[in-house]
Formats: sequence, C-alpha cells, structure tokens
Amino acid sequence: MSKGTRVYREPDESETPWIHDAHDPRYELRRLFGEALGTFFFVLLSVGAVVVDAKSHGKVPLAAQAVVPGLAIMAIIYAIGNVSGAHINPAVTFAYALRRNFPWRRVPGYWFAQLVGAVGAVAFLRGSMGNVGRLGESVPGRGISGLDAFLLETVLTVGLATVTLGTSSGKNNVGPNAAIARGGYVAAAGLFAVPISGASMNPIRSLASALVGNHWSHLWIYVLGPGVGAAIAVAFAWILRGPPTLAADKAAQGSPSG
Repeated sequence: MSKGTRVYREPDESETPWIHDAHDPRYELRRLFGEALGTFFFVLLSVGAVVVDAKSHGKVPLAAQAVVPGLAIMAIIYAIGNVSGAHINPAVTFAYALRRNFPWRRVPGYWFAQLVGAVGAVAFLRGSMGNVGRLGESVPGRGISGLDAFLLETVLTVGLATVTLGTSSGKNNVGPNAAIARGGYVAAAGLFAVPISGASMNPIRSLASALVGNHWSHLWIYVLGPGVGAAIAVAFAWILRGPPTLAADKAAQGSPSG
C-alpha cells in the first residue's frame, strides 16, 4: 500500500451498504437528497420562528428565535449525519473542502441541494403564512452598520467552523454527538447576536429569504462574512491540528466514525 493512502474501515453489517463508501458515485443522489431535506427542515424552523413571530404579533420570543436554529441543527445531524455529513450550510461545505476533508468536485452538488432545500422551505412558509416578517430576511439590527454586522457574522462563522472541524478531527471526533457541540454553539451565538446581525452564519438560509422575498439590500454581509469566516477557521485548524485526518474525512463525507 502506498504511503499516504487513506483506508476506510471494514463495513459494519448493521449499516446500509451505500454508507460504506463515501466516494461511490452510485449513492451521491441519496446524499444530495439528505442535504436538501436537512436544509429544508433547518430553514423551515429557523426562518419559521421569525415568520410565525410576525404572524402571531410577537408570540415567539427573541430568545426562542435564537435557540431554534441550534436545536434544529442538533436534531438534523443526528438524523442524517451518517448519510451526507449534514453540512446544511455552504460555509461548512466550503470549510471541509478547503481543509481537504471533502472533494471539491462534490461541492457544487451539495451547494445546489442546500439551495433547493432552503428555497423550498421559505417558499412553503410564504405560501402557508403569507409574506410576513420579510420572510426572515437577514439584516443588521437597528443602529448596527453593515460593516459591524459583517465583522460579527465573520467572527461567529469562525467559531462555528472551528467547532465543526474540531469535533470531527482525530481523537476529538465525537461522531453523532458533534450535533450537541455544533447545535449548542449556534444557539449560544444566537442568544446574543440575533439582535445585532441576525446570527445567520449560513449563506443559504439568508439567500433563500432574499430570493423568495426579493430582499437584497444586505445579502452581501451574509454571503461574504461566512465565507471569510470559514477560510479563517481552516487556517486555525492547520495551526491547531496540522494535516487533515481520516476521521474528519468520514465525518465530512457521511461515513460513520469509528
């Protein structure tokens, strides 16, 4: 066996066969469906909290709007983490690819699946609730400049990507329980940052609201900020942990850890 070759563990008979080899193209459609479905429910809940608050005239407290995305991410990772890796966020996909845990050739498919799921969720909310709450548009808080919101979204995404990469690397790979770390971080960040920047940390969640609601004024903040933040987190990962690991490959590509 040549030096540097990465070898995946022997298949577990209790697992469905298509999970065994993350590189098998026959099963990519299932992984893409997992990303689309997971993103649909994440955006449905996170944007839905804002839309329902507007529809019900303030019945969903701001703290609840901050915590819902974290709980949603936690549940979704447990549900489909071993299918697609449960990226549910283009910034996470970008970070994994930049870190060399995820093949660049699969990135466009994941981004497209995430877009389909996110737009489907916001379209469903608009159809069922109406065009209220600006469909959860990501905007800076009152009195907050675009630059300040951009900086905060960037820093928040550095933390999110650092947690994501850190809990899927070598001995720190906690498998499905990475859901707790990632979901907990999203909720914690939201509890203080929602009134300032919206605490999106997810370009596709913000883009879906802009597309369906035709609100474009601040979108650059929520696309550029997470992208820059993810790149910084990857640089930090190299400093903290060195080269990428097989365990992180499995977490990023949908193969169970262990």
